[in-house]
Amino acid sequence: MTTSELTNQARLLISCHDQPGIVAAVSEFLYTKGANIIQSDQYSTDPEGGMFFMRVEFALPAFEDRFPSVQMEFAEIANKFQINWRLESARRTKRMAIFVSREDHCLLELLWRWRSGELSVDIPLVISNHPDLKEIVESYDIPFYHIPVTKETKPEAEAKAISLITEHDVDFIVLARYMQILSPHFVETFEHQVINIHHSFLPAFIGANPYKKAFERGVKLIGATAHYVTNDLDEGPIIEQEVLRVNHRYSTEDLKIAGRNVEKIALARAVNWHVNDEVIVHKNKTYIFN
Repeated sequence: MTTSELTNQARLLISCHDQPGIVAAVSEFLYTKGANIIQSDQYSTDPEGGMFFMRVEFALPAFEDRFPSVQMEFAEIANKFQINWRLESARRTKRMAIFVSREDHCLLELLWRWRSGELSVDIPLVISNHPDLKEIVESYDIPFYHIPVTKETKPEAEAKAISLITEHDVDFIVLARYMQILSPHFVETFEHQVINIHHSFLPAFIGANPYKKAFERGVKLIGATAHYVTNDLDEGPIIEQEVLRVNHRYSTEDLKIAGRNVEKIALARAVNWHVNDEVIVHKNKTYIFN
């Protein structure tokens, strides 16, 4: 869908304890605001006391005038049902920062999709702890910032990165094979706004060298996992996973090559779902409405 087609559309994401009347209240509210519901998806973990999740996409005539009142007045319904909610304007293009180290396959996949119009974001900057990919990034007319990281300089490096992210009004961050562990302060500053790609089918083979571990176990499937970053290493809410069948003829290097393909596919899907407000996070799980 083009940007022009989204100029009068918005997305409402809600989560709360399941109870009667939620769908009716939301629908009635949007009707009174003159909104036309385009798509509505919902899921209940258990109708008897479980959690309820809902994503509603709607068109709103006279968007500029009505959207602020929708934002303000929905709070009354949210309070009544104790709803956690988020209302997003589809016309606003999210701003994505990319963190990368030396490997370029995930970075290039995102840049290609962005340039081709498949990924509707702005990319105001790329940050790296190595200078290797500077020329590639700048060929896309995107500013590249080299921020070296050592054990001793990590706090200063993260402070500089946070300053740049704030300065560029970034909405979310993608770790496109950024080989650094983020501090608790950084993660808390951007809760559920940092997406990582792990080169393994989590929860198997967490940490470093997953393809070596996979080779040693003689796996028949390899995979990649895109997830939100938390302070528990490689254990954040999973957004997407991709797998590829392999066999005993694959060497460790063959597994790495095949793995790069599943990594970039899983990451691109996860980023696209995040951009389109199709992900609801609850505790350590995600609910995807795509």
